[in-house]
Amino acid sequence: MKTIITYGTFDLIHAGHIQILRRAKEMGDYLIVGISTDEFNKLKHKEAFYSFEDRKLILESIRYVDQVIPEYSWEQKIEDIKKYNADMFVMGDDWKGKFDFLKDYCEVVYLSRTEGISTSLIKRNFSNRDE
Repeated sequence: MKTIITYGTFDLIHAGHIQILRRAKEMGDYLIVGISTDEFNKLKHKEAFYSFEDRKLILESIRYVDQVIPEYSWEQKIEDIKKYNADMFVMGDDWKGKFDFLKDYCEVVYLSRTEGISTSLIKRNFSNRDE
């Protein structure tokens, strides 16, 4: 069995999220998704619209996702790769090169992002409507 692992905040789930999860799942048999906890998001100066528990519930209902785990820190990725025997680490190509140090533990793949959609864009569009 080939295990894939990926991480993100996964706030305001959109088609780009679904595409990257589908493509990651197609690369293996079992997809683990680490989602940033609310506390970790605060450390990253990132604000999610939905709570960790709501984002976890939403991700667990996506058919491509086999398991959802909490992400507490940047450093836990190596521990998770070992703990879950991950064969491949997958991230969007906006992170290209930033996780190459994980190549000592598993294959690292950066997938192209879906053009024209992002959580930041959605948030900007909503805030512009209020003006």
